Order: sequence, then structure tokens, then C-alpha cells
Amino acid sequence: MQLLAFILLYPILWCISILPHRLFYGFSDVVFFFVYSVFGYRRKVVRENLTLVFPNKTGAEINRIEKDFFKHMCDMFLETVKTMNLSKEQVKKKYKVLNIDVLKKLEKERSILIVCSHYANWEWNVSINNYVDSKGYAVYQKIANKYFDAFIRKVRARWNTTLINQRETVKTVVRDKRDGITGIFGLVSDQSPQRHRAQYWSDFMGIRVPVFNGAETMARKLDLAVVFLKVSKVKRGYYQAEFIPIAEQGKQTEENEITEAFLRLTENQINEKPEHYFWTHKRWKHRGKQPAHFAKTS
Repeated sequence: MQLLAFILLYPILWCISILPHRLFYGFSDVVFFFVYSVFGYRRKVVRENLTLVFPNKTGAEINRIEKDFFKHMCDMFLETVKTMNLSKEQVKKKYKVLNIDVLKKLEKERSILIVCSHYANWEWNVSINNYVDSKGYAVYQKIANKYFDAFIRKVRARWNTTLINQRETVKTVVRDKRDGITGIFGLVSDQSPQRHRAQYWSDFMGIRVPVFNGAETMARKLDLAVVFLKVSKVKRGYYQAEFIPIAEQGKQTEENEITEAFLRLTENQINEKPEHYFWTHKRWKHRGKQPAHFAKTS
């Protein structure tokens, strides 16, 4: 069944990927109509999230953000499909890096951990590897359908990026360090951990929630440099990336310093253009369930 689903969908995805700009985004508008107006995909979740984190916004403002988010979401997922036939030269025009010198300076000394959120187009973040000398890795979660998993791995690896899962990350850093290799590791760090596994709680968009601190743990233990990747949507189909240093040496940071810096930078990014954040996730589902032993956590 998995193979059949892949065989049926792959030709469709390939045809979408070669559409010229105007037709491509015209098709995205059609997808938006069905996702938003016909099927109402996760509209309740999105509305609840927006209302929760923006209590001072009017109903009209929430409606505008919600609608613009769904338009952006359809664009972003189709842009992932577009990657199938997107050359290095084309992606450099669509995804511009403003200050690559930040990475070039840090990579001379040690491996770098790039942390980002589900904002703008995080799928094209892997194209950063076109600009650096270090070996690039992207940490990802495996897809249940093994054929689509292989497809996604192939698509994301088009620009010399090696995909690894979370369990492989630490041993890869250790191996590269042993071999005298500096690597750049990209990690989307704003997911919501399972409550019973949460090691840290903090405020995110004004709501107390469990947060992942695995990036900080790894950076402090292995002395990695940490950089926040801020991606902005300039216009439809075009993005720009900016690197904001959080720590040049992970071992020299205080406990929770990296995690808190990441959360505040992510909040700033969301507040600038909230419609470009990924609101369909139940990011705040564990609010109000903080265990007593975390009561005084920063």
C-alpha cells in the first residue's frame, strides 16, 4: 500500500514542481481554497492558538492572520515539492543569505548548531550548505511511509546536505570532532515535547509550556557554537535568511541561557509576521500542567 501511494502521487508531485512561477502559485491558490474554505483543515486549532497567544488582538485581526497563514502554509508545502526541480542557482535567487560571514567565521573554530523554528520556509534552510565549507547536516524526523521518507531525504539532500535523525546527532558530532571535521547541524527546535519527558518549562508567547532543551544540552556538552536562523518571507516565493549568534562556545554559557535566547528570538520573529509561523501544531496543549518540581523554573 505504501508503494502504491507513492507510485500514484509521485508523477503528480513532479508535474507540480515544474510549473512556471505564475501557474505554480495559481495552483497554490486553488489548494488554499479547498484546504481553508472547503475542508477547513485544522482551522479550529489555528484559531485557538492565535486567540490564546494574542489576547489583545481583535477578531478581525485574528481572522486576517488565520487566512494569511493558510495561504502561506499552502505556498510553503508546495515549495517543498518545487525543490524536486530547483537548481542551486535558482534557490540562491529565491532564498538569499544576508550574512554568511557569521558562519564562515565560526566554522573555522568548531562545529556549529543552527537552531530555527517552524517559520517561513524551513524546508529551504538546507540550501545554506551551498555557501559554507563545513559539512552540512539536517536533523529530521523519519516519515512512516518508507518510500516518501526516501523521497524527502533525496529532495532535502539535493544541496549536499546529509540528513540524520536525532539519535544520530551526538555521535556524528563526536565522530567529526575526532576526525578533525567541522560540521554545521540544522535543528528545528520549537516542537512541543511529551509532558512526561519534559526537562524544562518556560514561557513561550506568554504561555507556560514544556520546551525542548536538547540543543542546549548538546551545545554545552560538546562545546558547539550556536546560531539562530531568522528567515523572513520577502514576497511570495522569496525568502531571506539572517544568522544571529547565540553562543560562540557552548561550554561558556549558563544553564538555560541558550534555550531562553532561542525562545525570545522565536517570539520576536513571530510577533513581526505571525502569519508565517506554523499554527496548525498544538504547541500549547500542555499549558497549565506544569509539575510542581518545575514551579520555579526560569
